[in-house]
Amino acid sequence: MRNKFNNKMWFMALLLVVSLTGCGGDGGGGGATPAAGPGSPIAPGAGAGVGGQGVGPAPVNLGTAGTYVILAKSAISTTGVTAVTGNLGLSPAAASFITGFTLTAPPTTFSTSPIVTGQVFAADYDSPTPSNLTTAVSDMMTAYTDAAGRAADYTELGTGNIGGMTLPPATYKWSTGVLIPTDITLKGGPNDVWIFEIAQDLVMSSGTKITLAGGAQAKNIFWQVFGIVDIGTTAHFEGIALVQTAITLKTGATANGRLLAQTAVSLDANAVVQPAP
Repeated sequence: MRNKFNNKMWFMALLLVVSLTGCGGDGGGGGATPAAGPGSPIAPGAGAGVGGQGVGPAPVNLGTAGTYVILAKSAISTTGVTAVTGNLGLSPAAASFITGFTLTAPPTTFSTSPIVTGQVFAADYDSPTPSNLTTAVSDMMTAYTDAAGRAADYTELGTGNIGGMTLPPATYKWSTGVLIPTDITLKGGPNDVWIFEIAQDLVMSSGTKITLAGGAQAKNIFWQVFGIVDIGTTAHFEGIALVQTAITLKTGATANGRLLAQTAVSLDANAVVQPAP
């Protein structure tokens, strides 16, 4: 009886081991479910992500460009009742190409504006402002190149139309422009990172919003755009815009992030706030 009991217990233990480890012929746990990657966006036609990236890619280093809420090379302009929180920088263009801000005169290393909570810098101000701005613009371009070269987790998502989607932290790449005709959500934790590589324009329709969920932060969201960024009337933008050409915010649009353009930034009665550190 004892031998039969022992044999029965040994056989049951063997069955338990087999059920836990799986019975695949490769000995690697063929019955287990592979670990999930960043997950497919909640939208039709979503691509397959790269596994093992729970918080998305590494952030893009902005260098000293990250000390400006708006940084441009050729012009910064505004009309209407605009409010900007953070520093403005323009180089190599002179302060005469910063229009609509009623800058204090005469400037020294910086000027101020009644609609800017921060300081305004231009390439023709006193030293060390010109060299500081040259470095910041160089850092902006380096950050743009870095973001543009990241390996993609998702490609051609939604064939360029991402309206209505909820996007996990990852690197997204399009060979076209990107449209946001309806609200989108970026869902992830406070240390998660999103990089969007866009070969043409980024256009947000009027009244649309980029919403952050789960603790996601604007400072960790990078929009690398080869064309223009066009934020529609009363739309709301979140993240760091690294743009080869121009950025335009139409009437009443708002932005929580940074507007870093290699040509001009144009505002019209907008609220632009630098992201929380």
